[in-house]
Amino acid sequence: MPKIAVILSGCGVYDGAEIHEAVITLLALDRAGAEILCLAPDAPQAHVVDHLKGAPAEGEARNILVEAARIARGEIRDLAGVRIEELDAAVFPGGFGAAKNLCTFAFAGKDCVVREDVARLIRGLHAAGKPMGFMCIAPVLAAKVLGQKVQVTIGNDPSTAQAIEAMGARHVDCPVDMCVVDDRHKIVSTPAYMLAGSIQEAAAGIERLVKTLVKLAG
Repeated sequence: MPKIAVILSGCGVYDGAEIHEAVITLLALDRAGAEILCLAPDAPQAHVVDHLKGAPAEGEARNILVEAARIARGEIRDLAGVRIEELDAAVFPGGFGAAKNLCTFAFAGKDCVVREDVARLIRGLHAAGKPMGFMCIAPVLAAKVLGQKVQVTIGNDPSTAQAIEAMGARHVDCPVDMCVVDDRHKIVSTPAYMLAGSIQEAAAGIERLVKTLVKLAG
């Protein structure tokens, strides 16, 4: 039974982890028989967005780990404390939190900075030859940290694909129900809500990613 970390970036598409993507991932991993470990940084969110209005909530502040605990039903750990030896693989759901809280891509594009605890995990798993999955906008994390022509997808958005290429990775166009597998680097990615028009469409690619990730981790 592989032990797979799910890296959450808060709770909510506009300022944290995309909830549908996170829950579909957790369900698919559970169905595959994986042992799941939820992780998130113990740090303030970049900002708080009122999801009803779709606009920043002025004067509000929230913690990434505390918010992510909502999705994990309280079973979650600080990302900074995990050891690479504990894990067989990791998967990063999307949502703007991946681009705002785990890195600064939403604000700085190709010149973004990845949180050191996130970068440490990605570098460590890669060095150990352990697979990782990235969905939606999260593949920018792999592109920024690893560069070296890793292959990833965010679907087919030209500007995001161009930024990924500028960070040294290779973007591969991909339909919503499929995933791109970089066998050399053991990285799997899928567009999810970068393309999905429904939860069913998002699930198709995510479930394929999880199935591939579990196989690589086995």
